[in-house]
Amino acid sequence: MSTNVKIIEPDSKSAEQIGFDLPGESESRQGDCCCFGLWKPTEMTSTGYYGGVEGGATHSKMVLMNEKGDILAWTDGPSTNQWLIGQEECLKRVNNMVEEAKTKAGLDSGTKLASLGLSMSGADQKEAQDQLISGMKSKYPQCSQNVYIASDTAGAIATATEKGGIVLIAGTGSNCMLIAPSGESYRCGGWGHLLGDEGSAYWITQKAIKIVFDHEDNLKVSPYDITFVKEAMMKYFKISERDELLHYFYSKFEKSFIAGLCKELAQGAKDKQDKLCLDLFRQAGEILAEHILGVEPKITEELLNTPSGLQVVTVGSVWKSWDIMKDGFVKVLQDRKRNPRISKISLLDLKESAAVGAASLGARSIKHNLPINYSQNAAVYFKAEF
Repeated sequence: MSTNVKIIEPDSKSAEQIGFDLPGESESRQGDCCCFGLWKPTEMTSTGYYGGVEGGATHSKMVLMNEKGDILAWTDGPSTNQWLIGQEECLKRVNNMVEEAKTKAGLDSGTKLASLGLSMSGADQKEAQDQLISGMKSKYPQCSQNVYIASDTAGAIATATEKGGIVLIAGTGSNCMLIAPSGESYRCGGWGHLLGDEGSAYWITQKAIKIVFDHEDNLKVSPYDITFVKEAMMKYFKISERDELLHYFYSKFEKSFIAGLCKELAQGAKDKQDKLCLDLFRQAGEILAEHILGVEPKITEELLNTPSGLQVVTVGSVWKSWDIMKDGFVKVLQDRKRNPRISKISLLDLKESAAVGAASLGARSIKHNLPINYSQNAAVYFKAEF
């Protein structure tokens, strides 16, 4: 790694707390806004109960809060990505989590929430959001008086800040969203496993399997030994021949299950120092950094010039392997030809579920400000200056 890169990694016991306290708002060009200006502070308050759901491709989480921001209950659920399970099943699972939360909080099933904020994987398009809102109101009218839906990236940012920022998701799938202080948002990636998901657990897994297939077909010989990856693949899918794997990718495709092999590949990289696994995670670090460069032209000076530099909220299980992704990530950003503006960057880890941010967005949509302690919701785990 080049000596002109200054890396500061805070001690985990005293990680810097960040609240994204930005000096003000600025103008930025209009983009696809998933938050419709809800980042601006609201003044009206109201009583009642507020729900928030962090909906992922593998699992989901819900929080139930009162008007003071006190957490009354948490519930967990399976995938709520409508593109993977269908819209009807998505709504059913959301309602089940809400009902379970009401029960845990000692509320009657007929108690309507004042608002329900959904921060959902696979809910980036306004048309899809409108359909989900309409479906919730018609199929589950007892659930909530108001329903607000945004992408999974919006909930993560809203958990860490009132003013906006960047969130970079690398879980089962991947996505990058920049939300400017003024409310406009800009996106790079997040197009699903057929058109995107670069740097995600599914992407790493698919690349690993493709390398094995190509190597054994003599189509493209791997520069690294494939033994560990092949054995891990066979064991994970419980198969003895390569062609048995086609069942999982075609007739019985389940994205989250396939992505689960990534955990085994991470262990191969860390515990066995397998060169192929290490290279896969290096590539993941590179392409995730490239997502940041994708939105770089739209990043305002306020976001670049915080005391910690550009602050990026990282979400998803792939970031647990940061130690084997770091070199690839930094290599991309230290290239000043590709990255002329970002001179300092901090990566943050959420200490609270993005369901809290989803609840906040839902409350803001009806002009209520939920008191959120942003300073305790995220902490810096990596800093670099270029």
